[in-house]
Amino acid sequence: MRYVAIVQGANAFDRFGGFLLVDPVPDPTKMDRYSDEQLYALGRYLYSLRPPPNPNRVTTTVEQGRRLFAREGCNACHTAPLYTSNALTPAPGFVVPSDHLERYAVINRTVGTDPDLAMRTRKGTGYYKVPSLKGAWYRGPFQHAGAVKTLEEWFDPARLSSVPGHPFGLALTPPERQALIACLRTI
Repeated sequence: MRYVAIVQGANAFDRFGGFLLVDPVPDPTKMDRYSDEQLYALGRYLYSLRPPPNPNRVTTTVEQGRRLFAREGCNACHTAPLYTSNALTPAPGFVVPSDHLERYAVINRTVGTDPDLAMRTRKGTGYYKVPSLKGAWYRGPFQHAGAVKTLEEWFDPARLSSVPGHPFGLALTPPERQALIACLRTI
């Protein structure tokens, strides 16, 4: 809700051609904003939501995938139980200010993700936040801009030719890749 409060009304792109959002964002020139009570109520509602039950069961393939998850170092950024470190990773070309390393949780290593959304928009900060892998079995598309439809596509090495970034897990053998994906579907 903090993010909503900070950026509400900052998006002037609430229309596309003749298409207008049903509820356009508040007009910052009219000082419209959500009240603290509305933001609190929205936050309470979001926290009340529960994900659907996961139909994926633990198998020997999933156990193999869990070992691969640890071996490949996935748990360094995607730390249980939330499967995220909530850390920031800089977009390619962004130089992390030294004081940021002291003030924020920054993994001072880029994962090669396309920098456009992080650096070439008004809301860009130069960083991407490490996403949670919880619920990856029912969420998607993947990647910050939603460019990848499935986990299979995400872990296909050919993806790098069209969707750069996050090269981790791409050097696995096909059976290892399937085990890692099976593991991710149980998170």
